[in-house]
Amino acid sequence: MPGGGRAPGPAAGGESGWFRFGFRWGGGGAQGGPEALSAEGPVRRVRPSWSFAAVVAAGAGRVRLQGAVAAALPQDCLDALPSETHVLLLREEALEAWPAATGPAELLEGQPVWRRELRAEEAAVAELPLVPGGYVAPRPPFFTALPATLPARRLLLGLEHALLLAAGGMLFSWGGGRHGQLGHGDLESRREPRAVEALQGLAVAEAAAGGWHSAAVSDAGDLYLWGWNEAGQLGLPSKMSTESGATAAASGEAAQAPPNRPLSQRGDGLDVGAADGPGRDEVPFVSLQPFPALLDLPEEAEVRRVSCGSRHTAAVTGTGHLYTWGWGKYGQLGHQDAASSDQPRRVCYFVERNLRVQEVVCGPWATFVQAEAAKNGP
Repeated sequence: MPGGGRAPGPAAGGESGWFRFGFRWGGGGAQGGPEALSAEGPVRRVRPSWSFAAVVAAGAGRVRLQGAVAAALPQDCLDALPSETHVLLLREEALEAWPAATGPAELLEGQPVWRRELRAEEAAVAELPLVPGGYVAPRPPFFTALPATLPARRLLLGLEHALLLAAGGMLFSWGGGRHGQLGHGDLESRREPRAVEALQGLAVAEAAAGGWHSAAVSDAGDLYLWGWNEAGQLGLPSKMSTESGATAAASGEAAQAPPNRPLSQRGDGLDVGAADGPGRDEVPFVSLQPFPALLDLPEEAEVRRVSCGSRHTAAVTGTGHLYTWGWGKYGQLGHQDAASSDQPRRVCYFVERNLRVQEVVCGPWATFVQAEAAKNGP
C-alpha cells in the first residue's frame, strides 16, 4: 500500500525512523531481521517495487531510488512510483515515465517514454497515484482517467487490480478479479470502478491492494480481507500451512497461480479444499475468499493502518503494535525467520525496543515500517 510517514530518516535499535525487512536485492535474498532504512533527511514516504524502492525525504535531492536501481532523482522531483519496468516521476510541472534500468545520467539528460504536463499547483497537491483527472501507474498506458462523479480520496494499486476510497468512505474496485480480489463475490474482472457492496454501510478509513488480495479498515478499526489466500495472507486456514506446515512455500514466488486442485463452492462464498496425504486426516483450507471477511487480531486490537504485499499482509493497531501474516520465505513478516503464517502474529522487534509503529508499507516481498520511540507515562 503506498503510504506516508513523518519521522527522522536514519534509525538504529531503539531510535525512531524507518525500518525494512524481507527480500533484499543482491543480499542473498532473505534478511535476518529488521534493519534501519538510511536516507538523507527526514523520510516522508517509501514506495517499494520488487528489487528497489523510491524513498521520499525532505529537502534538496528529496527523492532517491535504493536497491537494484539506485539514483538521486532530479531536484524538481516531488514523488515517484517505481516498478520493475518503469519509474513514474511527479515533477513540479509534469508527470513522466522513465525506463527503470536507466542510470542517473539518463534520468537527468535523456527523454521520458511518456510525459503529461501539469500546472505547478496541480503537482503540489497530487497524492500519487491520484493526479488531477485520474490516476497514474508505472506501466503503460501510465495515465487512466476517472469519472468526474467519483470523488476520490485515495487510490491503491495492486498487481492486477485497483481500489478507490471515495470521500464518503465508500470503497470501489476494478481490474483483474480471477482470485476474488475485487470483493464482488465472483471471479469476474471489471473495467470500471464498482462499489464493494459487502462494505456498504461501513465508513472505510483505510484500504490496501496486494498481489491478488485486498484489505479494508473501517473507521471503528475493524479489518476486512478478501481475495487469494494461497499463503494465508487473509488470515484464514491456507493450503500452504495445512499441507506442509507454516514454513512451506513450494517453489517460492514462482507459485503465482492458485493451487491446481479441485475446489468445492460453499454457500458462504469460500472456495475450500482439503489438504490430505498418506496417514493424515483431511484438514480444510480456504483458497479464495471473494467477499470481504472480518478478521479479528489478537486481543481484539483495533486496526489503524493496513498494507498488502504480494502474498503477505501487515496491520498497525491503535496502540502502535505491528501484526503480520501470510508468506514469509524472505523474512518479510519481521519475525527474524522464514516461516509463513496464516494467523496474525505481533512483531516483537519493535516492542522489545520500546518503539511505537506509526506506518507500514508492504513491497512485493518486503515490508517497510515507520516507528517512533514510545512515550513513557501518561
